[in-house]
Amino acid sequence: MIEICDVTKRYGSVQALSGVSLHAKKGDVLGLLGQNGAGKTTLLNILTGYLAPTSGSARIGGHDSLLNPQEAKRRLGYLPEHPPLYDEMTVREYLSFSSELKGVQRRAIPAHIDEVMELTGLTEMRHRLLSHLSKGYRQRAGFAQAICGNPDVLVLDEPTVGLDPKQITEIRQLIRSLSKGRTIVFSSHILSEVQQLCNHVVILHHGMVKLDQPMAELSQSGQVTLRLRAAAAPNGLVSKLRQLDGVKALELQSDTPEGQTEALITFHDTAEPERRLFALMSSLGTPILHLSRQGDSLEQIFLRAISGD
Repeated sequence: MIEICDVTKRYGSVQALSGVSLHAKKGDVLGLLGQNGAGKTTLLNILTGYLAPTSGSARIGGHDSLLNPQEAKRRLGYLPEHPPLYDEMTVREYLSFSSELKGVQRRAIPAHIDEVMELTGLTEMRHRLLSHLSKGYRQRAGFAQAICGNPDVLVLDEPTVGLDPKQITEIRQLIRSLSKGRTIVFSSHILSEVQQLCNHVVILHHGMVKLDQPMAELSQSGQVTLRLRAAAAPNGLVSKLRQLDGVKALELQSDTPEGQTEALITFHDTAEPERRLFALMSSLGTPILHLSRQGDSLEQIFLRAISGD
């Protein structure tokens, strides 16, 4: 559904994007991460046809957003960081106007916006002026205009910025419900949000793609980290653990109850480190209270990607 191929964007002597390529298919929820100034908003503006790339192309459903904008935008819903609301309109008037702009047949508009308001939780606000809505409902109104016309692709720029925790939870639930049968791309500074909602992540740094992977594959290659809690004091046990074949690092965890040891043990990528750890603990007669594999947090992955490690 989305194809961004070798996109570069320059503003005079400043290069905002450099050879950016990414793809997203139907059903994907792609999280776009990066520090301020990384090029996220520039990339989204090019994808939506608001900006022209210096070179390269952006396609939505096979249609170039610059060369064939009408067909590309017909398949697109866009929620910028600050929703484009007309404060003098009611919610219903605004969604009727948005539906007409997006080519919904006039006779179908009333039923269509009833469906959109139900989906976004705006039905009770339908006769209220946009200027009288809370921040959370204004964000919902922005979502509602984005899905008018039932677009195949949604592009969301910082969709939860400035919201309180309850509103953030509601908007995340809305994104989950909208992802069925659509492609969603959204930028966010909230790493936990991306981890919860996305099945694919792209990290931009200084206008370049530093990571482009499915969420399920995000892990530090070449090593395995196990979390162990054992019914033994650290004295003596830690030295035995460090001597295990393939151990790369060991980090003791604080606030462990007296008489117990809790540690993160990182192994080089060798087969079944759990089996060797279990054999050691059995030979020592030390009960294992907990043993599990630990994946990298998205924060660790992000920091590693932008540091170039």
